[in-house]
Amino acid sequence: MSEIEVEVEEAAESADVVEGFEPKIVAFCCHYCAYTAADLAGSMRLQYPPNVRVVRLLCTGKTDPIFFLKAFEGGADGVFVAGCMEGDCHFLQGNYRAKKRVRYTKGLLEEAGIGGERLEFFNMSAGEGTKFAAAVKEMTTRIKGLGPSPINAPEGHLEKTIEKIEQTVEKP
Repeated sequence: MSEIEVEVEEAAESADVVEGFEPKIVAFCCHYCAYTAADLAGSMRLQYPPNVRVVRLLCTGKTDPIFFLKAFEGGADGVFVAGCMEGDCHFLQGNYRAKKRVRYTKGLLEEAGIGGERLEFFNMSAGEGTKFAAAVKEMTTRIKGLGPSPINAPEGHLEKTIEKIEQTVEKP
């Protein structure tokens, strides 16, 4: 198992579920831009949900669909990749490659019944701490709305969801 795969598993497992559903989200961040933006968000004391565990990569071009899938398998309810602004990648095409891989993996997640909306790509520069905080808020809100990942949903969750839907449909 590679060093990145170990870090992905640790990140997915480290977010504890508290009372009610709190999603576990893994963020793959570019060292030069998104990771620095995350650091800036902290330095600026911006408020955002603590649901995200960051995996720092030298470049998002190093991401691989298997990393995203391993994050879900390890317990993540959502995953996002945050890279440099388009045209500003320190490795020229890394963020374009990552965006293609995210798009490809979204299709796989749809086919598997997990949902492609559980995976997202965000562009940001190192000076955009507010954009990092906004990405965390957006993903947390989205995943809360979707509920736990079908891979890791607590026993009985699916039945309860179906029951709620049936009750809603039956109401006049």
